Amino acid sequence: MDNNNRWRTIDIVIASVLGVAFGVIFWAWGLLWNGPADAIPLPGRAVLYGVWLVPAVLGALVVRKPGAAFYTLTFAALVSVALGTSWGWTIVVQGPLEAAAGELAFALFAYRTYRLPVALLAATLAGLAASIYDVFVWYPGTAWGSFRLPYILLTAASSLVVAGLGSVALTRALANTGALDRFPAARDRAPI
Repeated sequence: MDNNNRWRTIDIVIASVLGVAFGVIFWAWGLLWNGPADAIPLPGRAVLYGVWLVPAVLGALVVRKPGAAFYTLTFAALVSVALGTSWGWTIVVQGPLEAAAGELAFALFAYRTYRLPVALLAATLAGLAASIYDVFVWYPGTAWGSFRLPYILLTAASSLVVAGLGSVALTRALANTGALDRFPAARDRAPI
């Protein structure tokens, strides 16, 4: 493995910090999902789904090492479980599945490209993995035409916008503050 792909201590620390931060966000987002947002019927509520997939894209855009997408989202999922997510231990399985799907996009480009199209692909793949898991595990008796397909498409679209575009924007914003000066993302203060 190329030395540029070796994780430094700072990479582990920042991916872990992002994981903890998003684990707390996931816990709070779960309260919203099961609270006020519950008034929005499914599959329509899936437009809010992308928030749960941000760490897979953001972690990879910031750290830019093999495994960053997987590590950051999996760590966030585990933190949310430790905080008491309403979905319990099922997130221990679902988080890594979503993370692996996001990681796949960066792997397809040999961890050499961290541009907008790859971020959008990672977010969309994570959204597809999440929604396909959901329709089989959480909504097994639903119809494909009226629920499953719209749910999958809305989740993928939400993931593309929130996790994909949102992570790119957040990476740019962090880079512009100088917070990422020790990371390759700092060199991309221009558009990704």
